[in-house]
Parts: sequence; structure tokens; C-alpha cells
Amino acid sequence: MANSTDFPRLVSLACHDLRTPLATIFGFARTLSRLEGLPGQSPRWVEMIEASSEQLGELLDELGLAARIESGQYDPTLVEIDTAELAQAAADRLGAERVDVSGAGAPVDVDPEAARRAVSALTQCALRHGGLDQVQVRAVGTRIEIEPITRSAAPVVTGEDLRDLGAAVAVLALRALGGSIELEGETLRLELPPASGEAVRAAGR
Repeated sequence: MANSTDFPRLVSLACHDLRTPLATIFGFARTLSRLEGLPGQSPRWVEMIEASSEQLGELLDELGLAARIESGQYDPTLVEIDTAELAQAAADRLGAERVDVSGAGAPVDVDPEAARRAVSALTQCALRHGGLDQVQVRAVGTRIEIEPITRSAAPVVTGEDLRDLGAAVAVLALRALGGSIELEGETLRLELPPASGEAVRAAGR
């Protein structure tokens, strides 16, 4: 590559181009899933194809975001949103039985979609790599706390051990948004920039 930004740009281009065939697969899978009278295990197989297509789309989103950040092309639109909503998004995505949410929270200025994905990804990483059935996610003012973080999960959830794409991109995204990540004991603290009143309000979100 000619310079340090060429590879991230190439990755971003690949993510963009991969979306066309992926959209075709997902579209036809969704069409088939709505048909009645499919024989045998066909409905289940179609459901699996549709779910896997959605998962691939999410992975491309993560990879594309990382490429934009690394190439200096990430220019987020900041929106005012409450940390309690970001914490709740993790429970909505991963299941209330796996994520215990608490705390009043406070407004912060972030890219809401990137922040929701980041909090959910770090929560999922804590569950997966910690071998846990449930974690606690607390909104404490402009800070979100996730615990417990086990010894095995600690280097992965902080992005030091690159074994989880979602967690690695989450660390990049939160720092790019002006936030910080700190592990203290078994608690992961995500500090987000407080609302300035200048960001677009997340009305109706």
C-alpha cells in the first residue's frame, strides 16, 4: 500500500461492495420466509439464511466503521441521548435475562447508532469471553458500567487481545467519540462526553 490510509480505505470499499450481493441474499431469503407451504425443513433453513445475512451485515458495519476511524474519515453526527437508553439497548439486543440494567443515566453527545452497538458489543464480549450467564449494566450519569469482567475477558473487552471484532471496534468508536474506557477490578467503565446542548436531540428515539 502506498500510505498508511490506503488499507483502511480498501477495507471500507470492500465493505461497501460486499453489501450488494449480501442485500440480494437477504432479500430473497426474506421473500422465501414469507411463502407458505415450504416443504420439510425449508422454513428453518431459510430462517437461518436470513439471520446469518443480518449478522454479516452487522459485521460489515463494524469493519467499515473501524476502517473509517483508522483512515481519519469518521465524521459522526453527534446526537443527544441518555446513557440509560444506551444501556437498555444492550438488554434489548442480548435479552433481559442476560443483561440486568439499572441507573438513571444522563444525556451525552454521541453517534447514537455507533454508541448503541459499542455498548452492546462490550456487554456481549463480557458474557461470551467471561463464560457468564448474566452481567450488570449500569447508567451512572454520563458513565456506563459493565460488570463483572472476568480475568479471561478483561484483555478482550479492552481491545488489548484482538479476539472479538465487536469489542475491538467498540473501543475505537467510543474513543473516536471523545469517550474513554477504563477497567477497574471487575468493572468496565465507559465515560462518554456530556451533552453540550448543541447536538441534535434524539427526539422519538
